Amino acid sequence: MATWANLGLQDSSSPLMEQLNFFHDHTLLILTMITILVGYIMGMLLFNKFTNRYLLHGQTIEIIWTVLPAIILMFIAFPSLRLLYLMDEINTPSITLKSIGHQWYWSYEYSDFLNLEFDSYMIPTNELETNGFRLLDVDNRIVLPMNNQIRILVTATDVLHSWTVPSLGVKVDATPGRLNQINFLINRPGLFFGQCSEICGANHSFMPIVIESIPMNYFIKWITS
Repeated sequence: MATWANLGLQDSSSPLMEQLNFFHDHTLLILTMITILVGYIMGMLLFNKFTNRYLLHGQTIEIIWTVLPAIILMFIAFPSLRLLYLMDEINTPSITLKSIGHQWYWSYEYSDFLNLEFDSYMIPTNELETNGFRLLDVDNRIVLPMNNQIRILVTATDVLHSWTVPSLGVKVDATPGRLNQINFLINRPGLFFGQCSEICGANHSFMPIVIESIPMNYFIKWITS
């Protein structure tokens, strides 16, 4: 989850988010190099008093500053497209979870099991335990097994919502009358927090998401209990 004075991205908990972190750093390095180069050239233009009185045209430099940005954009575009296709790829899922957005709570259905569905409301501050997280904890957490492919089907019943868990690199719009899906794998146990990321009305800030990732044997015990 996000912490105080955290200027970077959250620690990744899935292979996809790890790749997104790498792409962010890769792109930021390219942008830093461009900024330094352009800043240096502008500084030279402002403070250098030398002029070339014989310079009438510069076809060579024009070719360079046309071709070079195109090459730099390719270094950004190819990794970006690779990631976009990876995010859309649906591997054979072990478990399917259906998430339905309401004003202002989430309801979940485990499609592979009979009669396993529940609503998930934010715990009000006056009912929160001492070790709880204000505006982030819920009364019913999603429980999912780690190191398994999970498919999430997302929809809504009233207005637009967005099912978002930053540490997993997951953000899916919940649209009434439409079923969106995304695939991810959680590679470590723990609690992962998210929130609705689409302005959906007065209590938009109060519909958090909590995923509890546990080993498969504990998940089977939870399912059968």
